[in-house]
Amino acid sequence: MPSASDRVQAARRRHWRRNVTLTLCLLAVWAAVSLGCGVLFADALNAYTFVGAPLGFWFAQQGAVITFVFLILVYALAMGRLD
Repeated sequence: MPSASDRVQAARRRHWRRNVTLTLCLLAVWAAVSLGCGVLFADALNAYTFVGAPLGFWFAQQGAVITFVFLILVYALAMGRLD
């Protein structure tokens, strides 16, 4: 039968693994939006406009910032639920 400290250590490892998984997923979204939409696919996205600006430019200037704030909110809510 596992001792109390073994169960606590196992719970800590599960918590840390979920935290790292969440962080890596959110970092992937961050990279896709900032690097993908703002730099790599900007020329293709500039064929469209959003609020009077080319979409690639908009993502590089405004969309990335809005996405970052949204990711912070998602992280805070998810960690609150995980804790």
